[in-house]
Amino acid sequence: MAQGKVEICGVNTSKLPLLKNAEKEELFSRIEEGDRDAREQYIEGNLRLVLSVIKRFSSSNENVDDLFQIGCIGLIKAIDNFDSTLNVKFSTYAVPMIIGEIRRFLRDNNSIRVSRSLKDTAYKAIYARENLTRKNLKEPTINEIADEIGISKEDIVYALDAIQNPMSLYEPIFTDGGDTLYVMDQISDKKNREEIWVEHLSLSEAMKRLDEREHEIITLRFFEGKTQMEVAEMIGISQAQVSRLEKNALRVMKNYLTA
Repeated sequence: MAQGKVEICGVNTSKLPLLKNAEKEELFSRIEEGDRDAREQYIEGNLRLVLSVIKRFSSSNENVDDLFQIGCIGLIKAIDNFDSTLNVKFSTYAVPMIIGEIRRFLRDNNSIRVSRSLKDTAYKAIYARENLTRKNLKEPTINEIADEIGISKEDIVYALDAIQNPMSLYEPIFTDGGDTLYVMDQISDKKNREEIWVEHLSLSEAMKRLDEREHEIITLRFFEGKTQMEVAEMIGISQAQVSRLEKNALRVMKNYLTA
């Protein structure tokens, strides 16, 4: 990987802004209110974080532009999913997500070589999808993405399919105080192992052993199919807290049912 490169993907890295803590807090408050300009400033102000991460992959033979673009995708995901109520710095949350995005790219790229033109098309489509989702508050169709970037929908579908990376449900997303959140915690799962055993046992009696908040979390998660993020937003606590309470509630119920 080229070292000391000043311009990456058309970005002059020597002139990247460096945000102060107060600026970061102010921008993130605006982001949470839906300010798109603040989001763009926050992304640009954290590109140095992406640069510091890709240096860890200096032994890789991958093009530095590719790694930078992939790192930026990880950065955007971190910004869009960061919970400002958690007592952690943004960089602490973002770095593992950026590293994970790059590692998945390298793992996939080692087995299947994807042409540069396909990657460029896929990256454009991903960024367009992000922007259209923010703008219209809904997931855009392939036709809308095609119109946005001027590329046929067939080429977009082919390019996105070419860079698809398999992901384990047990891949860690974030660690807070020793409690790790996994991919499986981010998705609705109406037929996971916990629900299989609770469905066939005395649920009402077991749930009486829970406190009010734990009871609410179990109901939302396993009977209404909500994700942990959705539950956190509904009851006004962090996702990490939801994860801890959910695991404790399941443990209490299981102990009662298997006693």
